[in-house]
Amino acid sequence: MEAVYIHIPFCKHICAYCDFPKVLHIDSFVEDYLESLKKEIEDNYEGERIKSIYIGGGTPSCMTKKERIKLFRILSIFNLTPDCEYTFEINPNDIDEDLLDDIVAGGVNRVSIGVESFDLDKLKILEREANYEDLEHKLDLIRKRGIENINLDLMYAVPGEKLNVLKQDIKKLISLKPTHISTYSLILEDHTKLKNKNVEYINEDLDRKMYDTICDKLKKAGYVHYEVSNFAIAGCESKHNLNYWNNDEYYGFGLGASGYKDAFRYTNTRNLHEYIEGKYRQESLLMSYKDQMDNELMLGFRKLKGINVDDFYNKYGENIQDVYPVKELMAENNLIYRKGYLYIPPEKIYVMNEILLKLI
Repeated sequence: MEAVYIHIPFCKHICAYCDFPKVLHIDSFVEDYLESLKKEIEDNYEGERIKSIYIGGGTPSCMTKKERIKLFRILSIFNLTPDCEYTFEINPNDIDEDLLDDIVAGGVNRVSIGVESFDLDKLKILEREANYEDLEHKLDLIRKRGIENINLDLMYAVPGEKLNVLKQDIKKLISLKPTHISTYSLILEDHTKLKNKNVEYINEDLDRKMYDTICDKLKKAGYVHYEVSNFAIAGCESKHNLNYWNNDEYYGFGLGASGYKDAFRYTNTRNLHEYIEGKYRQESLLMSYKDQMDNELMLGFRKLKGINVDDFYNKYGENIQDVYPVKELMAENNLIYRKGYLYIPPEKIYVMNEILLKLI
């Protein structure tokens, strides 16, 4: 247990595509929420050394100065390693010197900024705001405070988007020199504004071309494609997300947060009033040994490096090829074994779900 996720569900505006647990920022709600968050953490955290904390949302950066200070005071309970990766999600419009001073004082050394796009048409559909010149200035403010580890989010496959629009977004993101870029093909989730408007997905062939374009452009710019949707300068891969993909246990605290502890996968309630009343858990499921191994594959094969077969054996006491039809998939060139790792060929990572269905 080395990772902690903290969910802050408050936003100034609800974006058209977002399905994460969220509510509009109301001061009295935030105060009660933080008190409940404090209690959930105190009742469940067992003092482990923590290597990564990720504060996500919602929009954590929409909190007031008083609320931010209280949040970091609550989170000071965690016993952090000296090299702990401490990430804070930020909306570009919220970045100012006061916010940056507060998060640095709280221990944050990595930020994740929800850019999504610089194209006005895409931003209008997503109900987001971003400006290249403004963000360039704000990144300078961030770096001057000693935070060099910066992730920028990119969303693509937005209805009506053309390939040249995506290429412009990629070019601008690269020019900002982030250490990490996370990419997301738009998913039309139930109960979101876009789904309620009956918006349709773009053509699947175009989606694939966009994915291939992203991979090609970022690779040429020096980014390592280390997970299906994530790219980093070597050495700046997200420790927190790798904890998920390595199928390691982690705490999840806050509204709608998920966690994995003592072989139980749990999900918190998405009902704010229930959470404030201390009714945290919505679901808790004990994973069988086979479930745990299945998750190891479903998560581990998201990494371009794949799964270390010796680590799998040491973790589960089973040879991976004795449990799963590995040899058959290798014969079909759907899996490759090299230098102790079993992985999906990079050219087939886009259709990894089809390969996983054959495995599990």
